[in-house]
Amino acid sequence: AITGLILVNCTKKSPAVGAPQGPTVNFTVDLNHPSSANLNTGGGTLSLNGVLMVNNNGTFVAIAQACTQDGCKVGYNQSYDSFVCPCEGDTYDMNGNIASGQQPAPLKKYTVTQSGKVLTVKG
Repeated sequence: AITGLILVNCTKKSPAVGAPQGPTVNFTVDLNHPSSANLNTGGGTLSLNGVLMVNNNGTFVAIAQACTQDGCKVGYNQSYDSFVCPCEGDTYDMNGNIASGQQPAPLKKYTVTQSGKVLTVKG
């Protein structure tokens, strides 16, 4: 009979936080178009081209929509001014930085410029 003791190191290490993750985009959104009507009110959101756009009290914020750990689509929590990964419950701040949880990287934040009723999202 073979007997022995095998020791296994089960310590879970937090992953190193990598560079912000998200697609490279350059597109416009016409706020007069019915498909983008949600963005005309505070807390309104629009998902387009892998990007989640939010009207944060008159300031437009755009971040990559896929959680960096599992690819689930993030949602916006207006009450906490944060983005939430529904699969894990992890959160990101309004700049896409990890606020809580074990995501391997922050979300990419995009530049949003406004000219009249047209938004340009780049990054």
